[in-house]
Amino acid sequence: MNDTSTQATTYPAPKVLGGLVAYLQVDGALKAADFYAKAFGAELVFNYPADEQGRTMHVHLYVNGSSLMLADAYPEHGHPHQEAQGYTMQLILGDDIDAWWKRAVDAGCEVVVPLDVMFWGDRWGQLKDPFGVAWAMNAPVKPA
Repeated sequence: MNDTSTQATTYPAPKVLGGLVAYLQVDGALKAADFYAKAFGAELVFNYPADEQGRTMHVHLYVNGSSLMLADAYPEHGHPHQEAQGYTMQLILGDDIDAWWKRAVDAGCEVVVPLDVMFWGDRWGQLKDPFGVAWAMNAPVKPA
């Protein structure tokens, strides 16, 4: 007789998109995934079920053609929550940057730097999401 209670559960691994994948530790990974769906059109492709405290160790999203991974803090396993700092999630967009910007702001992102033409010639702006993560959007200026 096999005791399945001690066997590891395996899950299908969705395809990882992109050559470099950001893996963010946030306070409320499943809530962040829901927010990123509203703000950035993220598609949830996988998550481990929440534990008894509502935390999950892994969420996999597709955002703008790339994978984004999320996890909650697990201080009891050496991974305490740390505030986001020192990085910006950069979305490289095309003609639809205004729609992306509006959707993110309408969802609840705070404008840090308004969307404008920057000295390097592209339209760029920076937002902060409710989880403390900085997001920027960049698109080439349309020729006149």
